[in-house]
Amino acid sequence: MLLNKDNYFEPAMNMKYMSVSQYKRFTECEGMAMAMLKGEYIYPSSISMLVGSYVDAHFEGSLDEFITRNPLIFTQKGTLRSEYKKANEIIKRIERDELFMQFLSGEKQTIFIGELFGIEWKVKIDSYISDKCIVDLKTLKDMRFIDKWRYDIQGAVYQAIVKANTGKKLPFYLSIATKETVTDIDIFQIPNYLLKQALEEIEENILHIMDVKNGEVEPEYCGVCDYCKTIKKATIRDYTDLLQ
Repeated sequence: MLLNKDNYFEPAMNMKYMSVSQYKRFTECEGMAMAMLKGEYIYPSSISMLVGSYVDAHFEGSLDEFITRNPLIFTQKGTLRSEYKKANEIIKRIERDELFMQFLSGEKQTIFIGELFGIEWKVKIDSYISDKCIVDLKTLKDMRFIDKWRYDIQGAVYQAIVKANTGKKLPFYLSIATKETVTDIDIFQIPNYLLKQALEEIEENILHIMDVKNGEVEPEYCGVCDYCKTIKKATIRDYTDLLQ
């Protein structure tokens, strides 16, 4: 079966290919990552995540499909919930900026498959401007959240896989709009030296991750993520543990 936009997130494709989101989950909690691959756990969607997905869907031209899949974005009276009215404000703010829109003018949701460190990866790019750049659209609480999500890892993989397919090392940009009361917008290029460092980090971790994914090594559990809480068994603890 060939990878495409319709089956990109299907379990079989997630088992067949590594992806940035999958890699990040393994580095957060191997137990959670394996449970998700096996269909035993679904990462909960938050309103914040859905607002970002709403904005993404608008610019990729699939907003009608998004609305059909997520009817709860409307109130019982059939009006759009306030969070998604904010999403529309973000969209309008983006569309007023000529430079921002230029960066979103590439081919939408472009899929590439490539080998990295002997492993097959899949990537899906928000805006791929052939021979020029790779652009990912992000909707964040505010600009300070950029570092939290390790976009250097995403940029490193995207750049490497595109190069494996095209032979060209393209710059990686984040086009960011915030969910603040007054939406802030900016475009950030992640420098190549940071992408190189991120790629080296992936190389150090990926063989172990693949051993876990392939069932050759038992996964470790972080003990603090939401998945670990769902399988946790109660113990008797000392009250002073909570005071430390």
